[in-house]
Amino acid sequence: MPISQIAIGSPAEVGQADTLKAALAEFISVLIFVFAGEGSGMAFNKLTDDGSTTPAGLVAAALAHAFALFVAVAIGANISGGHVNPAVTFGAFLGGHITLIRGILYWIAQLLGSVVACLLLKFSTGGLTTSAFSLSSDVTVWNAVVFEIVMTFGLVYTVYATAVDPKKGNIGIIAPIAIGFIVGANILVGGAFDGASMNPAVSFGPAVVSWSWDNHWVYWVGPLIGSAIAALIYEFIFISPNTHEPLPSTDF
Repeated sequence: MPISQIAIGSPAEVGQADTLKAALAEFISVLIFVFAGEGSGMAFNKLTDDGSTTPAGLVAAALAHAFALFVAVAIGANISGGHVNPAVTFGAFLGGHITLIRGILYWIAQLLGSVVACLLLKFSTGGLTTSAFSLSSDVTVWNAVVFEIVMTFGLVYTVYATAVDPKKGNIGIIAPIAIGFIVGANILVGGAFDGASMNPAVSFGPAVVSWSWDNHWVYWVGPLIGSAIAALIYEFIFISPNTHEPLPSTDF
């Protein structure tokens, strides 16, 4: 069962070469993902006079995030597992696929990757704003929390089904593109309401660089709850204990 598989890990993990390489891979993957995703919105704004909230802007954001996440997951898969998301890391921890120590290092690397990506965007665009995630005028924080829970559930469930499940077989080959597709699809659903983050790191970088923290907690609470639900359901129901992979896992 998942709870029995949870492990804190050893402090010695912090200095191990494979752990540090994995954290670096997460940093780079998140940097690439956020630079492309956030940057696509900035580019669309520049070309359309702040028209990123139009239907065309929503489609452009969905495509950019889907493509970039496909690449970010794929390039990190053989090193860190290609989490590219603190919520995914949290789900992997609850399922017993990563230790707490390694997970914390992943979180630090992911958040730093997002901040650096936004700083690079701000510098390279001549000081354009890296817009923080925000709620639409008719959306309450609880509406947004539910959106983030459901969307992140779909994302982490997809991660488990295509990348984590030891019975995945050849389906694992398409894991990066499946993960990218579900994020793109969810942006088409939730983007007009709360920005459709599903990823605390994606929300954190723009918030830090623009120093805008309105309702920022929504983009942590929703994704972490959604991730936990997906991870526990998949572990309890679909992954049998006798096929569980040993800790720590670096490749899902």
